[in-house]
Amino acid sequence: MTGRKGLTLTVLLCVVGAGLAFIGAGRTWESGYTHGIASPSSFDQTGGDLVPGLAALALVGLAGAGALLATRGWGRRAVGVLVLLLGVGLVALSVGRAFDASTAWPALTAVGGLLVVLAGLAAVTAGHRWPGMGARYERSPKSVGGTTDTWNALDRGEDPTVR
Repeated sequence: MTGRKGLTLTVLLCVVGAGLAFIGAGRTWESGYTHGIASPSSFDQTGGDLVPGLAALALVGLAGAGALLATRGWGRRAVGVLVLLLGVGLVALSVGRAFDASTAWPALTAVGGLLVVLAGLAAVTAGHRWPGMGARYERSPKSVGGTTDTWNALDRGEDPTVR
């Protein structure tokens, strides 16, 4: 996967995977009843209740998708390594619960983590060949100075739009 298409597919893979993991972490993984002295009561536990930090990892995965867009070259490869490790963490934290849960949400969370792993692998192996965001997003000394001059004119009470 090279070029803009590879970057787009990898970012989408990361967003979908992290989104699935986030949705799965917020759903009920276990339900049950407690038998108290007065009366029995029911309880529901989400993935986030059972595995603290799971939803936070998924949100960091979404941020990783943005970081893949914002970086290039070796920086993108480094972000790819972090996304890969993040995906491994999502899979590891959810797959153990997938076998003893009464719902499919832990398995869905693990699948989301696996998609994040694949996105990280793609970024590590091919990310340095993908295009960057472009020069229009980079700060140049000219644009910084122009912006500063505009703010200074406003501070002096001048209207910088009137020439």
